[in-house]
Amino acid sequence: MPTPTLDETLENPLALDNQVCFALAIASRNVIALYRPILEPLGLTHPQYLVLLALWDESPRTLKGLSHTLCLEPATLSPLLKRLEATGYVQRQRRPNDERTLDITLTVRGEALRQVAETIPPRVVAALNVPVEDLITLRDALHRVIAATS
Repeated sequence: MPTPTLDETLENPLALDNQVCFALAIASRNVIALYRPILEPLGLTHPQYLVLLALWDESPRTLKGLSHTLCLEPATLSPLLKRLEATGYVQRQRRPNDERTLDITLTVRGEALRQVAETIPPRVVAALNVPVEDLITLRDALHRVIAATS
């Protein structure tokens, strides 16, 4: 049996509520807004939090590697890193043997922040009030969308 087309599945394929892009945009904005009051006392924005998450996975990282991991252009990432360096969470340093490579390393303060950050995901899950299994299914589906659009 052939898979139904979008036109066959949806009564009105142009209805706003039927648009994946609309649902993704609103969901993204709303979920990121949940992080704001949690991250604000730490002096972090959501993009800075994402940088720290990547560095807690692996530090040091090169600017190029971090840019690739976060799907951000180096020109977008550099100001985030400068602000994180100003707060004492990361250190940026050129490699002595290759001036073109910029290494990003967590500081002791940045490493210590990880313990506080471990409380963030459960707080967000509680605020969403959605079963964890549903969030895992959603995350996996979003990773498939990301892979399909990359």
